[in-house]
Amino acid sequence: MKTRTSLVVAAFVGVAAPLAAAAAGAPFVRITQPANGARLDAMEQNRLVYEVEPGPRGDHVHVYVDDKEVGILRQLKGSYALETLAPGRHTICVKVVNKAHTPIGVQDCVSASVE
Repeated sequence: MKTRTSLVVAAFVGVAAPLAAAAAGAPFVRITQPANGARLDAMEQNRLVYEVEPGPRGDHVHVYVDDKEVGILRQLKGSYALETLAPGRHTICVKVVNKAHTPIGVQDCVSASVE
């Protein structure tokens, strides 16, 4: 028979384990701007706003527009001025890479229309 204390401990462990993994540096990339599906102005300078945790295998991040590398970022949180984008639909990605500049599989991408 389980005691009340063991149930509380089990519940705490079930909640705390994912939080501990996140605090321990679980890798992620989050693009906060532009939003997925955004409409961007071709005449404006558009900014990419991001946050990254590269994890133990990652070193820094690269920015890609339509699968073409356009930037290397060493800050884990910040913004990047995108070069002028031609009208049409574009995919913008931030990928974690290792010291050899090889993507490790951690990324975030958004799709945006430039008008």
